Amino acid sequence: MTVRDNKAQSRFELDVEGTVAFANYRLTPSAVVITHTETPRALRGRGIASELVKGALELIRADGHKVIAGCGFVVDYLRKNPQYADLAV
Repeated sequence: MTVRDNKAQSRFELDVEGTVAFANYRLTPSAVVITHTETPRALRGRGIASELVKGALELIRADGHKVIAGCGFVVDYLRKNPQYADLAV
């Protein structure tokens, strides 16, 4: 599964079983603010949102940006995955 940055819709996307999990974001001069994550109901409880956020953070890191967790899921993910602490603003 590969996360992509859909810049036209300002969201990171992950295709799973014909549906799309996504994380909306907005850009600031210094960081990417992830404002909301959404996993289709049929896919919940399978770690899809975690894969989505992990992929989004890897893309953010590759672009040399920082991240601001604007939704509870991303806050929790960052807390549980200290390898991404360097990205947090």
